[in-house]
Amino acid sequence: MKKVNPLFILVLALGVFGIITTEMSIVGVLPQITQKFDISTSQAGLLVSLFALVVAISGPFLILLVSGINRKLLLLTAIFIFALSNIIYAYTTHFEVMLIFRILPAALHPLFFSIALVTAAQLVPPEKSGQAVTKVFMGITVGFALGVPLTSYLAEQFSLEIAFLFGAIVNALAFIGILILLPSMPVKEKMSFGKQVAILRKPGLWLNIATVVFIFAAMFSVYSYFAEYLAKVTYMSGSLISVMLLIFGVVMIAGNSLFGVFLQKSIVKTVISFPIFYLIVYLLVYYLGAYFIPMIFMVFIWGIVHSGGLIVSQAWLISEAKEAPEFGNSLFVSFSNLGITLGTTIGGWFISQLGIHQLIWSGFIFTLLSLLLIIIKIKFFNSSTDPLQSM
Repeated sequence: MKKVNPLFILVLALGVFGIITTEMSIVGVLPQITQKFDISTSQAGLLVSLFALVVAISGPFLILLVSGINRKLLLLTAIFIFALSNIIYAYTTHFEVMLIFRILPAALHPLFFSIALVTAAQLVPPEKSGQAVTKVFMGITVGFALGVPLTSYLAEQFSLEIAFLFGAIVNALAFIGILILLPSMPVKEKMSFGKQVAILRKPGLWLNIATVVFIFAAMFSVYSYFAEYLAKVTYMSGSLISVMLLIFGVVMIAGNSLFGVFLQKSIVKTVISFPIFYLIVYLLVYYLGAYFIPMIFMVFIWGIVHSGGLIVSQAWLISEAKEAPEFGNSLFVSFSNLGITLGTTIGGWFISQLGIHQLIWSGFIFTLLSLLLIIIKIKFFNSSTDPLQSM
């Protein structure tokens, strides 16, 4: 094995950070986008839902199609498109153009993630592969914790153009790092697709997949309109909303660790508890939404619980995909983004038909559905999902 610059792992994490920032920063600047293009909130929500839908569709299939292409070339291509797209976001005056440049990077989103995680594991000694993957995966949480609120802050304090150029710079730095630090990685052996897709015959897997869809729909039907809710229901200023987004993201880091500890003790108990916690959070956010100080407190609690959905749903799906964990992870990326699409779309409908305050009930309904599926799975399907050995 060639000696690899340890900075490369950080560069991969930076790439993941840039991709998550590009994907989710729209949430923090939704009010500015609606104003710039003179469109409704539900129309602007297409920038989130369409992105997620393309990720969901392209997921496992694109990875199979490019299985013979040099991994370095694929990483560079993906991150270049993300950098270019952010530049387009900054300067386009046409909403349709912005939508098109949400589709292009979205198609490459699961490609970068899958290859980055595998590459991180391959370029270090076997005993350090877990740590390398964890460092790269941390780019997701930091993207929520720093990328999204910082983009919102830049848009509020300077301009929407500056905010998107920040995303372009991050992705450009990742591109340069990958170009310089990553050795050429030609594919020596294509993955066997037949053995991996065999897990799709398991009915328990499909129940877990449906649960993942509903969990992410529950989370993002409301979170996608986080800034809009705080602006119109709690009457927070744009700069304070940026602070709330930062707080939300920072406590997500703590919440991620907390739910990780819970999962180590019991997957089943943690998976059951998560939607119950979220139901309570949504009830409190609904009834306290118009109260300034209580909502500041609720942002802390909401962020902690919200972060659990990422790790809990991934653990739940992978517990039924032990025979093919890589394919299982690609399914997780696809169907979690399908859930984001479903949730954002339904959330937008609730806003347009019932008003922004009633948005909370869309998340509440999806959370109830996910809890119902979890109960059905545990009650009627025997599965050794409690140990976390599969992760």
